[in-house]
Amino acid sequence: MTITRDDVLAARERIDGRVRRTPLLAPSASDDLWLKCEFLQHCGVFKTRGAFNRQLAAIERGELGDAGVVVASGGNAGLAQAYAARELGVRATVFVPETAPVVKVERIRRYGADVRLAGREYAEAQQAALDFAREHGAAYAHAYDQPEVAAGAGTLAEEVLDDEPGIDTLVVAVGGGGLYAGVAASVRGRARVVAVEPRRIPTLHDAIAAGHPVDVEVSGIAADSLGARRVGDLALAAARLEAPVSVLVDDDHIVAARDDLWQRHRIASEHGAAAALAALLSGAYVPTPGERVAVVVCGANTDLTSLA
Repeated sequence: MTITRDDVLAARERIDGRVRRTPLLAPSASDDLWLKCEFLQHCGVFKTRGAFNRQLAAIERGELGDAGVVVASGGNAGLAQAYAARELGVRATVFVPETAPVVKVERIRRYGADVRLAGREYAEAQQAALDFAREHGAAYAHAYDQPEVAAGAGTLAEEVLDDEPGIDTLVVAVGGGGLYAGVAASVRGRARVVAVEPRRIPTLHDAIAAGHPVDVEVSGIAADSLGARRVGDLALAAARLEAPVSVLVDDDHIVAARDDLWQRHRIASEHGAAAALAALLSGAYVPTPGERVAVVVCGANTDLTSLA
């Protein structure tokens, strides 16, 4: 199962007018580093793109009945699906693990979704959502490993290369891999992708090494947003088509990158979103001289009291 740029372009047309075109900012005129400010997206996260694409496609096919849509999420996918459902007049049920950040769960409820706690990890919440879909006939929206969800995420890469066609490299954080799969589909043959993961949750890295998705332990500072137990099939398929530069970053480097985003740019990033920049600041990824790099800052749903 793979997605193509045609899927991404179809998603861009479908969600046009529903999502924000987020800015691409260069920190300084002499710098070859751009920041894709996806933290300014509706719900403060890139996943809103995929949520609209999934639900609008389901509406087009007549798949949404009275039970609406159901999703399992550590927070951000639930936020996005709940927001899209509210805007489209669709019922939404969101299963979250008991460890989901309170700030995200409260916002999901404010968007009008029915929030249900299930287990301590994403995988347990996902099983509960699948059971709900089968029992009630709800349209299931995967948090990351679903073609419409990943293609929606990839629309941000179209914006990056529209704004700066000379970009050589896009750096993205990887959890379950939906963002990576979508971005890879968008830029394949036009730019390289650096896939960044916390060292303590190396889902894509370990899957590439094994040749198939493998379970990993979920822990660390970015587990609330990058805490998938295994990478999705779409991400691994994308890696097989064109191997990304796969790098791992330590938790302390993620914390330092998040602090840097706040102190230098006043960007309130969640730890998972800061992982992409951590690859550059830590030296895990070193661009070649003159390489033009865009870092996707993909989410801002964080506890603001933790920013100094």
